[in-house]
Amino acid sequence: MKEQFFNYIQTLQDTITAKLEAVDGKAKFKEDLWEREEGGGGRSRVIENGDVFEKGGVNISKVHGPLNPAMQKYFNVGDVNFFACGLSLVLHPKNPFAPTVHANWRYFEMYEKDGTLVDSWFGGGQDLTPYYLFEEDAIHFHSICKSVCDAHDPSFYALYKKQCDDYFYNAHRDEARGLGGLFFDHCKATPERSMTDWYNFVTQVGDSFLDAYVPIVEKRKDIPFTPEQRDWQEIRRGRYIEFNLIHDKGTLFGLKTNGRIESIFMSFPPHVQWRYNYKPEKGTKEDKLLHVLKHPKDWV
Repeated sequence: MKEQFFNYIQTLQDTITAKLEAVDGKAKFKEDLWEREEGGGGRSRVIENGDVFEKGGVNISKVHGPLNPAMQKYFNVGDVNFFACGLSLVLHPKNPFAPTVHANWRYFEMYEKDGTLVDSWFGGGQDLTPYYLFEEDAIHFHSICKSVCDAHDPSFYALYKKQCDDYFYNAHRDEARGLGGLFFDHCKATPERSMTDWYNFVTQVGDSFLDAYVPIVEKRKDIPFTPEQRDWQEIRRGRYIEFNLIHDKGTLFGLKTNGRIESIFMSFPPHVQWRYNYKPEKGTKEDKLLHVLKHPKDWV
């Protein structure tokens, strides 16, 4: 399973980066191959200073070795080895009317020291973070997510949508990071669903990403914007970074397992602002976004 899924994310990385380069029309992804001292490595691809994408990364990794004490405590296991592979992406468009997007699809295994498999599971999801609210964009993104879920289990969308709303939440700000999407983790074999079934679900979610996101970017990327709207985008990007540093499990896992810092922090945009106690005026488009972030909606 681990080789099958790693082969899948290699191909998916190629597909996604080729399409995004075509959308941008100017910038190309720079590729970095890296190795992890304890075992494994990855292939990072970063795009910068494009006509559409100011900063973005589409990274794959495959790492393995002893699970360190901090993560042993987190998983409530003893001295075991692990294997993890996944694709993680974050895209920050230049235009404030085009949303940031994040997606991640991953597979994890743990073993006893003699190689006996202890546990394995899939995880992942995709979520949208706009700076200005276009309800039709949210409906489109969530409709794609729901159609993929419905093909596997009618209960999946409501469950994973709620988990996304709950997870991507800046509790210290009492607001959501964005408009959500899907979030699932610890998807394990059960009498009703095999690991192959989970593989089919997760890969179909991955295959749906471009259909969910690209039409939104193409619709918004050329809208004229003001310096004030750009300021708002940069202020909201600050909240994005706060979530990643304070709450995000993937970031914390990477930091605690000697992950590659450049890959972990590739999600950070180049231009961000933190203004003291900044609040938009009531009734403005900026205020409308904040209202939705504090009161998550059902989009489909």
